Amino acid sequence: MDWGDAAGWAAFAISGGALFVSGLAQKDSRRSAVAAEESVREARLSREAAQRTAAVAEQTLLDQRREAAERRAAEEEASRPRVELRVEYRGKHNFLLINQGAAKAEHIRPVEDYPAMDPWPRDLALAENEVHRFGMIGGGGHRVPAAIRVVWDGQEAPIVLRVPPNGA
Repeated sequence: MDWGDAAGWAAFAISGGALFVSGLAQKDSRRSAVAAEESVREARLSREAAQRTAAVAEQTLLDQRREAAERRAAEEEASRPRVELRVEYRGKHNFLLINQGAAKAEHIRPVEDYPAMDPWPRDLALAENEVHRFGMIGGGGHRVPAAIRVVWDGQEAPIVLRVPPNGA
């Protein structure tokens, strides 16, 4: 072997080492690229999860606000003054229509024709504890009804008022 060949062999050995180191670097580079892709995918999944969480939180907040509004409305409705009508018998053929509620009932009217009952005024209104006296006489094929169905302004669904027996 000639000393001139030694430089060639040394260069060959160094290039082999460089090739080996280059292969390791390329392998590490691939692993790094795969890790970066996984990191991007996980970041995307994390972002989507955060968006879903934010949407759920927003919906929950909307539901809580709606429930609070419904609760306030129910509390206001419960505390609102009400009309509470009642019929009492006062002897002979006399009856009383009494508003025992705290609200005023305006334009009170029966929803049916009761032939045994005296007609009520068209603009009948009763404030709290006010009374309207009226008569009902059974006879001529007409009986005093056991109940009267009435409505008033703000109460369009008929309310049934029990008529106490008058002994007639």
